[in-house]
Amino acid sequence: MNKYILTLLLAGLGFGAFAQANIYPAKAQDKKIAIMGAKLHLGNGQVIENGYVMFDKGKITAVGDATVAKFDLTGVNVITANGKHVYPGFIAPNTNLGLTEFEAVKATLDFEEIGNFNPHIRSLVAYNTDSKVPATLRSNGILMAQITPQGGTISGSSSVVQLDAWNWEDAAIRKDDAQHMKWPATPAFRGLGRAGSPSQDEIQERIQALINELDQLFTEAKAYKETDKPAFINARLAAMGHLFDGKEKLFIAVDSQKDIIAAVKFAKKYGITPVIVGGDEAYLVIPFLKENGITVIVKQPHALPVNNDDDVNMPYKNAGILANAGIEVVVSIEGYWQQRNLPFMAGTVAAWGLDKEKALQTITLNTAKVLGIDKTTGSLEIGKDATLFISAGDALDMKTNKVERAFIQGRDINLDNLHKQLDKKFSDKYSADKK
Repeated sequence: MNKYILTLLLAGLGFGAFAQANIYPAKAQDKKIAIMGAKLHLGNGQVIENGYVMFDKGKITAVGDATVAKFDLTGVNVITANGKHVYPGFIAPNTNLGLTEFEAVKATLDFEEIGNFNPHIRSLVAYNTDSKVPATLRSNGILMAQITPQGGTISGSSSVVQLDAWNWEDAAIRKDDAQHMKWPATPAFRGLGRAGSPSQDEIQERIQALINELDQLFTEAKAYKETDKPAFINARLAAMGHLFDGKEKLFIAVDSQKDIIAAVKFAKKYGITPVIVGGDEAYLVIPFLKENGITVIVKQPHALPVNNDDDVNMPYKNAGILANAGIEVVVSIEGYWQQRNLPFMAGTVAAWGLDKEKALQTITLNTAKVLGIDKTTGSLEIGKDATLFISAGDALDMKTNKVERAFIQGRDINLDNLHKQLDKKFSDKYSADKK
């Protein structure tokens, strides 16, 4: 075995053993809870300066202004949160969280399959609830995620999970919410003119050939869906069936304005309204996006401009430009361990042209809508899941975000994680050395 990989495996085992310190999924809520006196950020654009939120059996039962309401708090566990903030749980879209653990150790990577067209692949069954990463996200308020496969042109189906569970069955909030596709696009760096490199015409021929394959696949899948009793079971075609009846969405990763238009028109041909993922140049086709009712999941704002002649601040401003123009926007961030910084991506969007509460919506209610879970989560409203958290400061600000309590479906979850344990370990060590 490679000596480097062996070292990583042993390190991982050591970290894993250390991280087992009583981080277990929380028990079901067994007592009514009321959070009093906090500033409530409802997640739908509204704020209550001195509010209260009450929940029982995992559901929100009351939300309002604490200065005018009258309460019967008999038998209620009251949490006094004066001067603090309460938010709906943040939702991380389009992430391979729980599908990978050590990037350098292949055995821990389970986010893509061999082949170019894999609509039958389900990411949910590979989701690892024992991963040490979700606990680091919970500490920053990210309590739900869309577990998404990668690789190929059609990667498979994602599912939405909550981040405190014994197994994937317990974690699932919505199974198979979307199919994920990467639109065939001209590479940004073509290497044209170099010896042995393909010509522009050859590149376009390859792209068109791949689009033709997609066209054939979607045509066959639609016909298969409309067949009452197919003579043969085709797992790939069967997995695409719910794209055509609206029960499953189509997420298309695409960036350039030309390709965005082509991808949307392709999906519309089959009666599908897609969700654009990435959308670096979406701001250049806003009228087209509005006309077709397209939601855009923008890439992380903390990035470099894509094109040499782009505004250097465009990654910061893209979400705000789209949202202010009436496009429904969701903010995302690449990878899995980086997801803990998702709130600060929304904070950056707020600093570059978008109202603070609307920026909050890009990681709460807007995300819930595009994932099809807005009837049960995404905002602090009566009847929805009590998936929320208390922060000592502004949760979108890296300096003041300090999550003190968090609840998933009313369960008071453990906010310990490996990062906190290591911080304590070495802080105690050096404190002892000084003494």
